[in-house]
Amino acid sequence: MAMVSAARKHFDSLDTEEFGCEMDRLSGALSIWRNLPDGGREIIPIEKLGRIPAQTAKQVMIQKFREDERNALLEEFSKRQGEIVTGTVVRQEGPALIVQVDRAEGFMPKSEQIPGEMFKPGDRIRCLVHEVRDAGSQVKIILSRGRPDFIRRLFEAEVPEVAERVIEIKALAREPGQRCKVAVASVDSKVDAKGACIGVRGSRIRNIVDEVNGEKIDIVLWNESSQVLISNAVRPAAVEEVSLCFELGRATIIVREDQLSLAIGKRGQNVRLAAKLTGWDIDILTPTEFAKGLEILGETLRPIAGVTDELLDKIGALGMISVFDIEELGPPMLVEELGLTDELSDEICTAASARARIVEEERAVEAAKAAERAAEEAAATNAILGGEPVAGAVTTDADAESAADSILGFGRSARVND
Repeated sequence: MAMVSAARKHFDSLDTEEFGCEMDRLSGALSIWRNLPDGGREIIPIEKLGRIPAQTAKQVMIQKFREDERNALLEEFSKRQGEIVTGTVVRQEGPALIVQVDRAEGFMPKSEQIPGEMFKPGDRIRCLVHEVRDAGSQVKIILSRGRPDFIRRLFEAEVPEVAERVIEIKALAREPGQRCKVAVASVDSKVDAKGACIGVRGSRIRNIVDEVNGEKIDIVLWNESSQVLISNAVRPAAVEEVSLCFELGRATIIVREDQLSLAIGKRGQNVRLAAKLTGWDIDILTPTEFAKGLEILGETLRPIAGVTDELLDKIGALGMISVFDIEELGPPMLVEELGLTDELSDEICTAASARARIVEEERAVEAAKAAERAAEEAAATNAILGGEPVAGAVTTDADAESAADSILGFGRSARVND
């Protein structure tokens, strides 16, 4: 191809079929010819082509070599996509890292890094080949340490039972640099999935934690029952009861007052990860809040003709534990799931909607009063201390509202929409 291009350059030809070339692969001898209109060939001496055609041939060969190298890299790393590789940090371009992996350079954007990690040129680094892109003349290899699959591959590397598929990682939820929940199940009943992943005195899990810069990793036992799985996922908090509403895709878990902060976690992290792991929206209530919701629901529906205690139990069994749930689901669900008449379903939903508005108004009034009381207490404390600001004191309307929510318990129900 290079010699044909050189001949076309020398004769200033646009016809791609005008010239031909063959090479003796034993001796390396080249022969170039020109195809004549009568079907014959005119042999062209190579030494007569000149300097510029020779330069053209050189450029064509360089271009083809680069294309071949690019295609080889694309094919190689496409096969390695999803695997962990070890590389060396070459340089930093803004917030992104450039990592030398074998004979290619990988790109790790800030979004794929673990927050808080710092690397300098020359550092060895393990990362996941997340994506391989064909970017024209280049192959762009996107590396990651923040993806959930990075944790999955580390488990396969550190826990032989996971690599051998004796233990399966059923689900994984992660907030890089902070916390990760891994749901595992054992194919062999003789193998303890949780114990195998943790290792003797925590040796296996410690290696993984050290690799991800101290990120906390919770091992959760998988269960086909959603109720048991959700109870396991929100640990270390002890769950009293789990109520599932399949129509809303929502799980309401009941925990004691002393377990509330554990269940919610720092800034809602524990319940948020549990929701991602299980695929359910999760609400957390105390027994008092749960009982109050059922009480209001009963008070609202019992006066309606045709509503019995048995019907209320069936409604509760479907996961509808408040007037807000019935308002959200509407009459069609009551007709379909409970076999009620259209008239009774409409009446129940109308009553629930009316009571829901009243409850909302009552909560708003209580929140306003609580915010006012909190602001007064903060002002009094500030005055006693001579006007000096107090750490954690309520100083703004937003702070007052937050304090009010805390006093009223509104912040205790943590709904997470995955």
